Amino acid sequence: MLRNYYINKEWIVSPTARQVYRMGAVFSLALFGIIIAVSLERLPSSPFLLQGLKSLFFLGVLGAGITTVGMVYFLFGFDDSSALQKTVWFCVMLFIPVGPALYCFFVYSRSKLVVPTNFA
Repeated sequence: MLRNYYINKEWIVSPTARQVYRMGAVFSLALFGIIIAVSLERLPSSPFLLQGLKSLFFLGVLGAGITTVGMVYFLFGFDDSSALQKTVWFCVMLFIPVGPALYCFFVYSRSKLVVPTNFA
């Protein structure tokens, strides 16, 4: 079956894409930590630290968006798991920002389609 993809396959499975999605997943998890800290009212009182937290919050939102879009596209377009596993991971990915980050680390990074990076 011939599939027309609106996003290049290399944008999803290339070494650069892998690094971008993994950094986005790290920032997504940082965003989750910030959300927990805000809900527990554990904010820093220093204006300098508060500005740094705002910057990290922005990076977390940006990372969560990039990771969510990339991982949903990978899930529906390239993941060769069973239908049950795809359904479970889709339900997990509904819990943004943690779900797509977990999918990135546990499924996407271990996929045979994703080209590993060599840092040697």
